[in-house]
Amino acid sequence: MKLLAGNSNMPLAKAIADYLEIPLTQANVRRFADEEIFVEVLDNVRGEDVFVVQSTSFPVNDNLMELLIMVDALKRASAKRITAVLPYFGYARQDRKPGPRTPISAKLVANLITVAGADRVLSVDLHAGQIQGFFDIPTDNLYGAPVMSADIRTRFPDKQWMVVSPDVGGVVRARSLAKRLDNAPLAIVDKRRERPGESEVMNIIGQVEGRFCILIDDIVDSAGTLCNAAAALKAAGAEDVIAYCTHGVLSGGAVARVDGSALRELVITDSIGNHAIIAASAKIRHLTIAPLLAEAVRRIADESSVSSLFD
Repeated sequence: MKLLAGNSNMPLAKAIADYLEIPLTQANVRRFADEEIFVEVLDNVRGEDVFVVQSTSFPVNDNLMELLIMVDALKRASAKRITAVLPYFGYARQDRKPGPRTPISAKLVANLITVAGADRVLSVDLHAGQIQGFFDIPTDNLYGAPVMSADIRTRFPDKQWMVVSPDVGGVVRARSLAKRLDNAPLAIVDKRRERPGESEVMNIIGQVEGRFCILIDDIVDSAGTLCNAAAALKAAGAEDVIAYCTHGVLSGGAVARVDGSALRELVITDSIGNHAIIAASAKIRHLTIAPLLAEAVRRIADESSVSSLFD
């Protein structure tokens, strides 16, 4: 087994390698003067089972192109099997046509990864489960809920938990976390989105008064939805509000928005390598998914069950 890392999230790749007790495969990934990407794999990978760790986060197109070129380099170096490990899968929110003459970019990116030569894909909390069907190769979608529930139990053991979905579309995800928290009660924030990046909270479905509310989502981008939901929950009598999100995109003024919100804390995983941005925030905390990804990589290499990770 070989583990190759792109430049998008080197700390996570190193943590996965440390857990597996294997070195990262040596590679030269650099850019020419005109920003063309060049990849040279320095270790022999002929006949090897190779895992390429690369989040397609900001800058999305650069990191995606880097992934495709690394996969192509491995294919041409006669690697036996290539698994694209995408802790965060960019373009996942473009999984359907929102209007006429618009693309389904998530499907296009899935095609690009497949045609480049990947034999398998491993990702975490895809924005929509059906994206697994966009790939014509085996795809494993891991869940961050076990990591989050363990953290909640450790840090807030004596609270009256209530899991809250920030919108109707996230109810399945919220129910999954609530089930892991001893079937904690569930609430839903009913909202109306006027335009991309903005949302208006309408009302709360569920009794949140006196409860320790845990907002759960897969992606936090502008953080407008979470901050509005937190304000509405506090106004409805919630004791406190924290948020757990798998992917901290945190674009624009998201960090400042979170710091000035009613949220007690925002917990994100390290699926995206934005550690410098997080360090400047008083309310945002990282939770590592390196052991989860590493264990999945080990099981894929051993041809054993990945789904049993979540039993």
